[in-house]
Amino acid sequence: MPKPSIDHLERRLGPGRVERDVPLAPFTTFRIGGPADAFVRARTPDELVETIEAARDLELATFLLGRGANILVGDRGYRGLVVRCEIGGIDFLGDGRVRAGGGVEVYPDLIEATVARGLGGLHHFVGIPSTVGGALWQNLHFLSPAPARERTVFIEEVLESAEILSEEGERREVPCEYFRFGYDDSILHERADIVLSATFRLTPTPVEELRTVIRENLAWRDERHPDLWLYPCAGSIFQKIEGIGAGRLIDECGLKGRVYGGAQIFHKHANIIVNTGGATARDVRTLVDLARDTVRRELGYELVPEITFVGEF
Repeated sequence: MPKPSIDHLERRLGPGRVERDVPLAPFTTFRIGGPADAFVRARTPDELVETIEAARDLELATFLLGRGANILVGDRGYRGLVVRCEIGGIDFLGDGRVRAGGGVEVYPDLIEATVARGLGGLHHFVGIPSTVGGALWQNLHFLSPAPARERTVFIEEVLESAEILSEEGERREVPCEYFRFGYDDSILHERADIVLSATFRLTPTPVEELRTVIRENLAWRDERHPDLWLYPCAGSIFQKIEGIGAGRLIDECGLKGRVYGGAQIFHKHANIIVNTGGATARDVRTLVDLARDTVRRELGYELVPEITFVGEF
């Protein structure tokens, strides 16, 4: 990205708002990723709108970052502007409705706040790293072991509406239906809309009942998913295909536990690749390609990545 563009962005946003050459690894759950040319933290809706409008006017390549889950940032970083959404605020509106800023972490912040008030619906997503904006981006979901056995719970089930900055630069409220949610999908994959805040409609539920489900869900995750402090990762790498878990296919090919550099196909769940220490994006991509090529060759299935590849590799 030409240096004058960053200079112009700094002048538009004011002193101290724009950081340069910021390593992105610490801002992702994979703990992998080179530097962004420019990095801005947006702590209020107005700051986010101002930053995005400036970037669009200057035609800067821009990536919006939340919790940094479900992405792999390239070793060479991002040639453009990375905006980290840190919009906070949790407001209880009555009648089971709660409004949260796009940068609020679903777990633990939003879940703990709603459960403490006896409001259920978001508690199923305990343990999953995501901001509110990221949750709407991917239609956050979880195969809850109880009480919703045998089905996947989606964030769209409790979303009422959201305030967005539209692709056209309009700030407006949109209903849940606007997002056209699918599995790991929403309209946000097709349009450059940005979530500023979201309103959820929750169900009054006894607190102990909610905490029982939380304990069961966390125990279920602990048996299958890595501890992010010990094994940084981005969650599931590939989408389900034809109702078959990608992890099962990768396991059938004997790849569980396979290591390349500092990356490993997780020994408990073959659809997760973990950073065992010092892994590069190239290490992860090598295992991703290995899994895709092997499953295609041996089983005839085409694995489709669920994570987003960001920047230059």
